Amino acid sequence: MVECLLGRRAMDLQNDDANNVDSKSTDAASGDAKLVDATSVSPKISERRFRQMNRRELLKLTPVIALGAFAIPALREPLLKQGLRFSDWASGKLFRSAQLAPTFADSAVTPLEKFPLNGYDVDDPGVIFENWTLSVSGAVEKPGEYSLSQIQALPRTRQNTRHVCVEGWDVIGRFGGTRLSEFLNRIGADTTAPFITVSCADDYYESLDMATALHPQTLLCYEMYDRPLTREHGAPLRLNIPTKIGYKQAKYLTELKVTRVLDRVGYWEDQGYSWFYGL
Repeated sequence: MVECLLGRRAMDLQNDDANNVDSKSTDAASGDAKLVDATSVSPKISERRFRQMNRRELLKLTPVIALGAFAIPALREPLLKQGLRFSDWASGKLFRSAQLAPTFADSAVTPLEKFPLNGYDVDDPGVIFENWTLSVSGAVEKPGEYSLSQIQALPRTRQNTRHVCVEGWDVIGRFGGTRLSEFLNRIGADTTAPFITVSCADDYYESLDMATALHPQTLLCYEMYDRPLTREHGAPLRLNIPTKIGYKQAKYLTELKVTRVLDRVGYWEDQGYSWFYGL
Protein backbone atom coordinates (compact mmCIF):
# COMPACT_ATOMS: atom_id res chain seq x y z
CA MET A 1 0.00 0.00 0.00
CA VAL A 2 2.81 2.41 0.93
CA GLU A 3 4.72 1.61 -2.28
CA CYS A 4 1.62 2.26 -4.37
CA LEU A 5 1.01 5.63 -2.73
CA LEU A 6 4.64 6.68 -3.12
CA GLY A 7 4.79 5.46 -6.73
CA ARG A 8 1.66 7.35 -7.70
CA ARG A 9 2.91 10.51 -6.00
CA ALA A 10 6.27 10.20 -7.75
CA MET A 11 4.62 9.94 -11.19
CA ASP A 12 2.57 13.06 -10.43
CA LEU A 13 5.70 14.96 -9.49
CA GLN A 14 7.51 13.83 -12.64
CA ASN A 15 4.60 15.06 -14.78
CA ASP A 16 4.60 18.38 -12.90
CA ASP A 17 8.36 18.77 -13.48
CA ALA A 18 8.02 17.99 -17.19
CA ASN A 19 5.18 20.48 -17.60
CA ASN A 20 7.12 23.16 -15.76
CA VAL A 21 10.22 22.66 -17.93
CA ASP A 22 8.22 22.63 -21.20
CA SER A 23 6.56 25.88 -20.17
CA LYS A 24 9.90 27.48 -19.35
CA SER A 25 11.39 26.22 -22.67
CA THR A 26 8.54 27.70 -24.71
CA ASP A 27 8.77 31.01 -22.88
CA ALA A 28 12.51 31.16 -23.45
CA ALA A 29 12.15 30.37 -27.15
CA SER A 30 9.65 33.17 -27.65
CA GLY A 31 12.24 35.57 -26.27
CA ASP A 32 14.97 34.35 -28.66
CA ALA A 33 16.77 32.80 -25.65
CA LYS A 34 18.62 29.47 -25.63
CA LEU A 35 16.22 26.52 -25.36
CA VAL A 36 16.47 24.35 -22.25
CA ASP A 37 16.95 20.59 -22.76
CA ALA A 38 14.05 19.21 -20.75
CA THR A 39 15.30 15.60 -20.94
CA SER A 40 18.53 16.50 -19.14
CA VAL A 41 16.91 18.53 -16.34
CA SER A 42 13.62 16.82 -15.51
CA PRO A 43 14.99 13.51 -14.17
CA LYS A 44 17.35 15.30 -11.75
CA ILE A 45 14.59 17.47 -10.35
CA SER A 46 12.20 14.54 -10.08
CA GLU A 47 14.73 12.42 -8.18
CA ARG A 48 15.41 15.18 -5.66
CA ARG A 49 11.74 15.93 -5.19
CA PHE A 50 10.93 12.24 -4.98
CA ARG A 51 13.40 11.83 -2.10
CA GLN A 52 11.83 14.79 -0.28
CA MET A 53 8.37 13.45 -0.93
CA ASN A 54 9.45 10.01 0.23
CA ARG A 55 10.40 11.30 3.68
CA ARG A 56 7.34 13.54 4.02
CA GLU A 57 4.87 10.91 2.90
CA LEU A 58 6.38 8.23 5.13
CA LEU A 59 6.07 10.54 8.14
CA LYS A 60 2.44 11.14 7.26
CA LEU A 61 1.84 7.43 6.86
CA THR A 62 3.53 6.40 10.14
CA PRO A 63 0.27 6.46 12.20
CA VAL A 64 -1.50 4.49 9.47
CA ILE A 65 1.29 1.92 9.40
CA ALA A 66 1.20 1.65 13.21
CA LEU A 67 -2.55 1.09 13.20
CA GLY A 68 -2.13 -1.47 10.48
CA ALA A 69 0.47 -3.28 12.58
CA PHE A 70 -2.01 -3.55 15.46
CA ALA A 71 -4.39 -5.28 13.07
CA ILE A 72 -1.87 -8.10 12.62
CA PRO A 73 -2.43 -10.60 15.48
CA ALA A 74 1.24 -11.65 15.63
CA LEU A 75 2.37 -8.06 16.15
CA ARG A 76 -0.39 -6.82 18.46
CA GLU A 77 0.79 -8.35 21.75
CA PRO A 78 4.51 -7.44 21.33
CA LEU A 79 3.56 -3.85 20.46
CA LEU A 80 1.27 -3.57 23.47
CA LYS A 81 3.95 -4.96 25.78
CA GLN A 82 6.54 -2.54 24.43
CA GLY A 83 4.08 0.32 24.91
CA LEU A 84 3.43 -0.69 28.53
CA ARG A 85 7.16 -1.01 29.23
CA PHE A 86 7.76 2.46 27.86
CA SER A 87 4.85 3.86 29.87
CA ASP A 88 6.12 2.27 33.09
CA TRP A 89 9.66 3.50 32.41
CA ALA A 90 8.47 7.06 31.76
CA SER A 91 6.19 7.03 34.83
CA GLY A 92 9.07 5.83 37.00
CA LYS A 93 11.27 8.65 35.77
CA LEU A 94 8.57 11.19 36.65
CA PHE A 95 7.98 9.77 40.16
CA ARG A 96 9.23 11.98 43.00
CA SER A 97 9.50 10.50 46.49
CA ALA A 98 8.96 13.91 48.09
CA GLN A 99 5.76 14.62 46.16
CA LEU A 100 2.74 13.68 48.26
CA ALA A 101 -0.66 12.55 47.10
CA PRO A 102 -3.46 14.94 48.13
CA THR A 103 -4.85 14.56 51.64
CA PHE A 104 -8.33 15.60 52.74
CA ALA A 105 -10.26 16.90 55.74
CA ASP A 106 -12.28 14.44 57.80
CA SER A 107 -15.45 16.04 56.43
CA ALA A 108 -14.52 14.91 52.90
CA VAL A 109 -14.06 11.24 53.81
CA THR A 110 -16.49 8.74 52.28
CA PRO A 111 -18.42 6.85 55.02
CA LEU A 112 -17.04 3.37 55.59
CA GLU A 113 -20.33 1.71 54.62
CA LYS A 114 -20.10 3.39 51.21
CA PHE A 115 -16.48 2.37 50.59
CA PRO A 116 -16.78 -0.26 47.80
CA LEU A 117 -15.54 -3.78 48.40
CA ASN A 118 -13.40 -5.08 45.58
CA GLY A 119 -11.36 -8.24 45.38
CA TYR A 120 -10.14 -10.48 42.62
CA ASP A 121 -11.48 -13.68 44.18
CA VAL A 122 -13.20 -13.72 47.61
CA ASP A 123 -14.03 -11.07 50.22
CA ASP A 124 -12.78 -13.29 53.04
CA PRO A 125 -10.05 -15.89 52.46
CA GLY A 126 -10.50 -17.21 56.01
CA VAL A 127 -7.36 -15.89 57.72
CA ILE A 128 -7.04 -17.17 61.31
CA PHE A 129 -5.98 -13.97 63.02
CA GLU A 130 -4.50 -15.68 66.10
CA ASN A 131 -2.04 -17.64 63.92
CA TRP A 132 -1.29 -14.89 61.40
CA THR A 133 2.26 -13.65 60.78
CA LEU A 134 3.97 -11.76 57.99
CA SER A 135 6.79 -13.87 56.58
CA VAL A 136 9.79 -11.72 55.61
CA SER A 137 12.60 -12.89 53.31
CA GLY A 138 15.08 -11.77 50.68
CA ALA A 139 17.67 -9.03 50.98
CA VAL A 140 17.06 -8.24 54.67
CA GLU A 141 19.16 -8.53 57.83
CA LYS A 142 16.31 -9.87 59.97
CA PRO A 143 14.19 -12.37 58.03
CA GLY A 144 11.50 -14.32 59.81
CA GLU A 145 7.91 -14.19 61.00
CA TYR A 146 6.49 -10.89 62.27
CA SER A 147 3.29 -10.68 64.28
CA LEU A 148 0.70 -7.94 63.94
CA SER A 149 1.60 -6.63 67.40
CA GLN A 150 5.24 -6.21 66.31
CA ILE A 151 4.13 -4.19 63.30
CA GLN A 152 1.71 -2.14 65.40
CA ALA A 153 4.55 -1.32 67.83
CA LEU A 154 6.14 0.84 65.12
CA PRO A 155 5.08 4.51 64.78
CA ARG A 156 1.53 4.82 63.46
CA THR A 157 0.43 7.13 60.63
CA ARG A 158 -3.14 8.04 59.76
CA GLN A 159 -4.10 9.71 56.48
CA ASN A 160 -7.21 10.68 54.54
CA THR A 161 -6.37 9.86 50.92
CA ARG A 162 -8.10 8.96 47.70
CA HIS A 163 -8.40 5.34 46.60
CA VAL A 164 -8.70 5.04 42.80
CA CYS A 165 -9.91 1.83 41.17
CA VAL A 166 -9.00 0.87 37.62
CA GLU A 167 -12.70 0.12 37.07
CA GLY A 168 -13.44 3.84 37.14
CA TRP A 169 -14.58 4.67 40.67
CA ASP A 170 -12.74 6.47 43.46
CA VAL A 171 -13.44 7.33 47.10
CA ILE A 172 -11.68 9.18 49.90
CA GLY A 173 -10.90 6.88 52.82
CA ARG A 174 -9.17 7.12 56.18
CA PHE A 175 -6.31 4.69 56.58
CA GLY A 176 -3.95 3.92 59.44
CA GLY A 177 -0.83 1.85 59.88
CA THR A 178 2.93 2.01 59.88
CA ARG A 179 4.94 3.40 57.01
CA LEU A 180 6.38 0.59 54.93
CA SER A 181 9.69 2.48 55.10
CA GLU A 182 9.63 2.14 58.92
CA PHE A 183 9.11 -1.61 58.65
CA LEU A 184 11.85 -1.96 56.04
CA ASN A 185 14.21 -0.15 58.40
CA ARG A 186 13.11 -2.47 61.23
CA ILE A 187 13.98 -5.61 59.25
CA GLY A 188 17.24 -4.18 57.89
CA ALA A 189 16.13 -4.20 54.26
CA ASP A 190 18.69 -3.54 51.54
CA THR A 191 17.04 -0.52 49.95
CA THR A 192 19.40 -0.68 46.98
CA ALA A 193 17.39 -3.73 45.88
CA PRO A 194 14.89 -2.48 43.30
CA PHE A 195 11.77 -4.43 44.28
CA ILE A 196 9.38 -5.41 47.07
CA THR A 197 7.05 -8.34 46.46
CA VAL A 198 4.04 -9.40 48.53
CA SER A 199 1.90 -12.52 48.56
CA CYS A 200 -1.58 -12.78 50.02
CA ALA A 201 -3.89 -15.27 51.74
CA ASP A 202 -6.21 -15.29 48.73
CA ASP A 203 -3.29 -16.18 46.38
CA TYR A 204 -3.09 -12.62 45.04
CA TYR A 205 0.41 -11.23 44.54
CA GLU A 206 1.94 -7.85 43.74
CA SER A 207 5.25 -6.01 43.45
CA LEU A 208 6.46 -2.45 44.03
CA ASP A 209 9.48 -0.46 43.00
CA MET A 210 11.66 0.49 45.97
CA ALA A 211 11.05 4.23 45.55
CA THR A 212 7.31 3.68 46.00
CA ALA A 213 7.90 1.36 48.96
CA LEU A 214 9.92 4.10 50.68
CA HIS A 215 7.39 6.84 49.93
CA PRO A 216 6.15 8.40 53.21
CA GLN A 217 2.49 7.72 52.35
CA THR A 218 2.96 4.01 51.58
CA LEU A 219 1.53 2.12 54.57
CA LEU A 220 1.34 -1.35 55.97
CA CYS A 221 -2.27 -0.66 56.78
CA TYR A 222 -4.04 -2.33 59.72
CA GLU A 223 -6.74 0.32 60.33
CA MET A 224 -9.53 1.98 58.42
CA TYR A 225 -11.54 4.81 59.96
CA ASP A 226 -9.55 4.48 63.23
CA ARG A 227 -10.76 0.89 63.65
CA PRO A 228 -9.08 -2.45 62.90
CA LEU A 229 -9.42 -3.56 59.31
CA THR A 230 -12.43 -5.71 58.58
CA ARG A 231 -11.99 -8.98 56.78
CA GLU A 232 -13.66 -7.57 53.67
CA HIS A 233 -11.15 -4.70 53.48
CA GLY A 234 -8.09 -6.90 53.82
CA ALA A 235 -7.54 -7.79 57.50
CA PRO A 236 -5.28 -8.21 59.21
CA LEU A 237 -2.83 -6.30 56.99
CA ARG A 238 -2.94 -4.69 53.56
CA LEU A 239 -1.07 -2.10 51.53
CA ASN A 240 -2.30 1.48 51.30
CA ILE A 241 -0.51 3.39 48.52
CA PRO A 242 -2.25 6.64 47.55
CA THR A 243 0.29 7.27 44.77
CA LYS A 244 -0.83 4.08 42.98
CA ILE A 245 -3.91 2.56 41.38
CA GLY A 246 -6.07 0.30 43.54
CA TYR A 247 -4.91 -3.10 42.29
CA LYS A 248 -1.40 -2.34 43.56
CA GLN A 249 -2.78 -2.14 47.12
CA ALA A 250 -2.84 -5.83 47.95
CA LYS A 251 -4.98 -7.21 50.81
CA TYR A 252 -4.55 -10.10 53.28
CA LEU A 253 -0.74 -9.90 53.24
CA THR A 254 1.13 -13.05 54.29
CA GLU A 255 4.60 -12.65 52.76
CA LEU A 256 6.97 -9.77 51.98
CA LYS A 257 10.23 -10.12 50.10
CA VAL A 258 12.98 -7.64 49.22
CA THR A 259 14.51 -8.72 45.93
CA ARG A 260 16.54 -7.81 42.88
CA VAL A 261 14.63 -10.15 40.56
CA LEU A 262 10.90 -10.44 39.93
CA ASP A 263 9.77 -14.03 39.48
CA ARG A 264 6.21 -12.77 39.15
CA VAL A 265 5.23 -9.16 38.52
CA GLY A 266 1.65 -8.94 39.76
CA TYR A 267 -1.66 -10.74 39.31
CA TRP A 268 -3.14 -8.16 36.92
CA GLU A 269 0.19 -7.10 35.41
CA ASP A 270 0.86 -10.68 34.33
CA GLN A 271 -2.40 -10.42 32.39
CA GLY A 272 -1.36 -7.27 30.56
CA TYR A 273 -1.99 -4.38 32.97
CA SER A 274 0.50 -1.59 33.68
CA TRP A 275 3.06 -2.35 36.40
CA PHE A 276 4.01 1.10 37.68
CA TYR A 277 0.58 2.78 37.33
CA GLY A 278 1.29 5.93 39.32
CA LEU A 279 -1.42 8.52 39.90
